[in-house]
Amino acid sequence: MTHSPVRFAILGFGHHAVRRLLPAFRRCEHAILTGMWRRDHAAAQKNCAEFHIPHCFASREELCASPEVDVVFITSPDAMHKDDLMLAVAHGKAVLCEKPLAMNAADAEKMAQAARAARLLYGCGQNFRYNHSLDWMREQIAAERIGRPQLAHAQYCYPAMQAPRKWIADPSLATGGPIADVGVHCIDALRFVLGEEVLSVSTAARKDEEAAEVEAFASLRLEMTGDLFANVTVSARAPYRTLVEIVGSEGALVAENGLTVDRPVEIVLRRAGEMVETKKVDNGDGYVRMLDSFARAFRGEETFRASGEDGVLNMRVLDAAYESWRTGSREAV
Repeated sequence: MTHSPVRFAILGFGHHAVRRLLPAFRRCEHAILTGMWRRDHAAAQKNCAEFHIPHCFASREELCASPEVDVVFITSPDAMHKDDLMLAVAHGKAVLCEKPLAMNAADAEKMAQAARAARLLYGCGQNFRYNHSLDWMREQIAAERIGRPQLAHAQYCYPAMQAPRKWIADPSLATGGPIADVGVHCIDALRFVLGEEVLSVSTAARKDEEAAEVEAFASLRLEMTGDLFANVTVSARAPYRTLVEIVGSEGALVAENGLTVDRPVEIVLRRAGEMVETKKVDNGDGYVRMLDSFARAFRGEETFRASGEDGVLNMRVLDAAYESWRTGSREAV
């Protein structure tokens, strides 16, 4: 039995949509981009003409009310996510929302409650849960190939001052600096790969003169269930780099570029200091897999890996991380 593609519309169309989402939608089997809205309507019209997007909506309300839309994909600045979701839910639309879900965990919980009360599918755009690199690492850990995990590290660095998303340094629009922007990916990746939860956080962070209102780089020390300790390190002032490594009682997994989608990733499994196996994967279809999975979940054919309710758990970790930075104390999640 063949199905028509599930119709998505992007609310808050910007650089991320052009760079990542448009190419992904073109490769999807189950999802199709049918419309968009952005604050600058003249720019939106140019985008729709250039990228052949059928519906250029004049308002958020028009997009959410449209019978041509099945799923609202929220990619607006963080501070707008809650209102955007509430509007979509009020019109009976399923929602996929970019990370971080909200400005704080309390708002994220209200968003999850609204979708749950309306019985609508609600997911968080944690696209790295659909990376082959994390899939393979998770499988090796579950098979106990490194024994019992003890230590973990996830790192994400990028030169934010060169990024076109200038709002990410504005605390009225962004949940925070790199802790919230990319640290949430690291936190989620560790939770996903290890199958464990964060219990407490201790944060060290620094600001600089380039963006004095949010942190420039930071280190988070996480205590996790399963007697695990993890570090998350992030920088918005360094060349692009991602890393995921897990150390267990019998060996270690190391993935340089473990979260990247732009080049092949090599994962190394070591025991007693010796390389036992290497696995090279390409995460280039991560966004495609995420969008198609959400479309299939919309049809009731599978479970989406990153529910909106699960995303609340990441937001609680972010809240604790920023509170720890403020107080100088370890904070419970």
